[in-house]
Amino acid sequence: MNSSTAAPFTPGPVSTSSARLLAGWHATGRPATLTDHLRRYGPPPLTGDVPGPLVDSVEAAGLTGRGGAGFATARKLRGVLGGRGPAVVVVNAMESEPASRKDQFLLAHAPHLILDGAVLAAAEVGAETVHVCLPRTRTAQHRQLGTAVEERRRARLDPVRICLHALPHGYVSSESTALVRWLDGGPARPQGSPPRSHERGVARRPTLVHNAETLAHLALIARHGPDWFRQAGTLHEPGTTLVTVSGAVAAPGVLEAPLGTPLATLLDRAGGPTGPVRAVLLGGFGGTWLPAEKVHTPLARRDLAPLGAAPGAGVLVALPHPACGLTETARMLAFLAAHGARQCGPCRYGLPAVAEDFATLAAGRAHPELLSRLHRRAGLLPDRGACRHPDGAARLAASALRTFADDVDRHLTHGSCPAAHRPPRIPVPPATPPETWR
Repeated sequence: MNSSTAAPFTPGPVSTSSARLLAGWHATGRPATLTDHLRRYGPPPLTGDVPGPLVDSVEAAGLTGRGGAGFATARKLRGVLGGRGPAVVVVNAMESEPASRKDQFLLAHAPHLILDGAVLAAAEVGAETVHVCLPRTRTAQHRQLGTAVEERRRARLDPVRICLHALPHGYVSSESTALVRWLDGGPARPQGSPPRSHERGVARRPTLVHNAETLAHLALIARHGPDWFRQAGTLHEPGTTLVTVSGAVAAPGVLEAPLGTPLATLLDRAGGPTGPVRAVLLGGFGGTWLPAEKVHTPLARRDLAPLGAAPGAGVLVALPHPACGLTETARMLAFLAAHGARQCGPCRYGLPAVAEDFATLAAGRAHPELLSRLHRRAGLLPDRGACRHPDGAARLAASALRTFADDVDRHLTHGSCPAAHRPPRIPVPPATPPETWR
């Protein structure tokens, strides 16, 4: 499942109550044209030239970002509204997480819902331009979205200009400040120093950067209101979310589910496990391994936080019992190390060192000081980088050492386990740095 070439998964079974973003797809089984979209939803409900009402609805709905960090969407909107000068809106459609397909699927089958959300956000903050950032490796996606934008232009649907951009496809190139930096003519690397994008972003203007799925939810809130949005999910984490379920399941796919849905239910909706599950990876390559006994935990930040986990990029990977979790983690860490921006010590030195130590452990070439050194090095990564990339890698490594503690002991004392020599279970792109940042 190479993130740059694989097609989006087919969505899994969905209940009527949770079919929101994917309702059109489940009703027709085909991507929505503008005619289809307008027939189902009508035009975006623009409120005129006076900003304000939408941000109140989004705040009442409790919408949070679906790109990974889970930041309150209304706070971002208010931050840009409080800025100086004309604003800019950026749609983050990069989806650089290799195990995720949710945004790709949504862009392919409900592009106008995302574009509606971007246009509504632009009208709310007084922006004249929407920039949509896509990885340049996904040429078919760029072409399809270009067709959708042209449909809207011909219909004179939008009061703002929509521009598509093809960016280098690096793991950290989807970070919000990397998008801003690239749009300003620089490399698609994160910018760690203040000011924040909502204060001074593209062309030094207040800039609103939102994930594609987040904007699609915003478009539905604008149409149906916050009370409707809160009918799904939990009291503290309302709404539905898209999840890419893969690994040892019978029908890998993109699912839409209410927040608070148990992880085990998501596995069942993806056809069920194909055999005994040893662990699940939640959130993506920068996420957290959880042992199989935790799969009844709800997909909600409040429930996952005590386990050191979060929904992250909406990824759930089931690892079958015969697999070696240490070997799978070592391959992911090698990829993350290769895709660091190398602008700070943790990315340039710390992350590669952790990846090398983990590879040594996975290969069974351990020595007495390896484990303590690995713990120490991983502990030095968080909160020290120019972005959160090292933090995610440290979280992945630490959770693997906890979840696969028995394997760690075996690899340290008896060498690598037989499973370490079997074919990989989790597709990982090559651990080679991006060819260009521009």
